[in-house]
Amino acid sequence: MEAGIVGLPNVGKSTLFNALTSSRGAQSANYPFCTIEPNEGIVSIADRRLDRLAEFFRPQRVIPAGLKLVDIAGIVQGASEGQGLGNKFLSHIREVDAILQVVRCFEDDDVIHVAGKVDPVADMEIIETELMLADLQTLENALPKAQRAAKSGDKEAKVRVEVIQKCQNHLDSSQPLRTLQFNETEKRVVANYGLLTAKPVLYIANVDEEDLQGTGTLAQAVRDYAARIGAAVVPVCAKLEAELAELDEPERSEMLSELGLKEPALATVARATYKTLGLHSFFTAGEKEVRAWTIPIGATAPEAAGVIHSDFQRGFIRCEVYTLADLEEYGSEKAIRAAGKMRTEGKTYVVADGDVCHFLFNV
Repeated sequence: MEAGIVGLPNVGKSTLFNALTSSRGAQSANYPFCTIEPNEGIVSIADRRLDRLAEFFRPQRVIPAGLKLVDIAGIVQGASEGQGLGNKFLSHIREVDAILQVVRCFEDDDVIHVAGKVDPVADMEIIETELMLADLQTLENALPKAQRAAKSGDKEAKVRVEVIQKCQNHLDSSQPLRTLQFNETEKRVVANYGLLTAKPVLYIANVDEEDLQGTGTLAQAVRDYAARIGAAVVPVCAKLEAELAELDEPERSEMLSELGLKEPALATVARATYKTLGLHSFFTAGEKEVRAWTIPIGATAPEAAGVIHSDFQRGFIRCEVYTLADLEEYGSEKAIRAAGKMRTEGKTYVVADGDVCHFLFNV
């Protein structure tokens, strides 16, 4: 699973990407399309539970969950018609699982806004419109083929026609497809077409250093817009986060303390992206390694085991499960077992966020 960082030119996308992935490359130039090919990076998911488990086990290594991010070059009005290398950029968005849209919520005369003024809602509407127009083109191109197959008696094609027309009607009312309800069959059809506005979105309000909590007028406008389509918003000062990412841990902690912050905002971004993608973590813990593993919400124990190794899933027998709360109460796995709090779960068990698991398997 991966998320793509999008936005208009000069809103802080690459600055945010570099900070998230702790890149140390040169700062991007202050002009549109400075990122032509999408950059990729892995961001760690900060998780206090993982750190706490490590305190108990004192392992040789601690491995957090990771998330793949793609920095996609700026979109401009007319992208759906090929403006500003639009077709190329839209194809990159089509390949990711979720969209992180960076929205400019700061004034700076030294950073040129492509539209000449800072208006976050207008920026959001431009991108949403371009994605909807691109989806309409995709559906318009797909409909004749589906209709021809449906006339020949293909039942699956008839379903495709119905789904395509349902999507077209929704887009024609200026609503993104993520606000439309689909059943499981319809979801599979939509997924096959890679429709852009069906992807979940997280808005990142890029604020200035005087509004780190995102309570200002510009950031509030982003929150109001996002609320109407059921999306989340995370305020971030990308410039500040880039500075924090360059510091060693003691200096970073000192700077955060001076700012009255508990952690970098990037940690919140990573967790919010994780949630937007429909993911959560379970843990494995021992003296050699304490590790967070990424699974879709709703994954069963065998599916979770398969994330570690395919043999674990194929030969799954059962799963032993406890929680960090159990460990904090009893002090060790041995004590958890002795107290009868180590749960044994079978193939139908749905792994919960934060479960600590031992998988038993035989192949």
